[in-house]
Amino acid sequence: MTSTNPAGPDPAARPKRRTFSPEYKLRVVAGYDAAPKNEKGAVLRRERLYHSHVREWRSARDAGALEKLVDKRTGPARPKKSAAEAENEKLRRQVERLEKELARNKAALEVMGKASALLGMISEGAD
Repeated sequence: MTSTNPAGPDPAARPKRRTFSPEYKLRVVAGYDAAPKNEKGAVLRRERLYHSHVREWRSARDAGALEKLVDKRTGPARPKKSAAEAENEKLRRQVERLEKELARNKAALEVMGKASALLGMISEGAD
């Protein structure tokens, strides 16, 4: 019987994620927009990109934010929130969720109370 675990380390190196410079992104968006309708797919295949890349980069370009064209996954790290800020945000979301649930339950109880009163009136009338 063969083992499912390899005997040694994986011989294939992990692939490295591609990064795109702002200039490259602008060039690709311009080329995509200039291409005739039936050749836009060829631009994406040649550059090995998805339409979502172009859509995201175009919206950033149209917003006039060249610095926003830096890939968020490989860009400079965002400052981490402190533990207290993260806990506060989590608690705020929980409070919002519980308030919605409470409002839903209050509405259901009101409907049930009205239905109970109506049934009480009907049963009294039948007696």
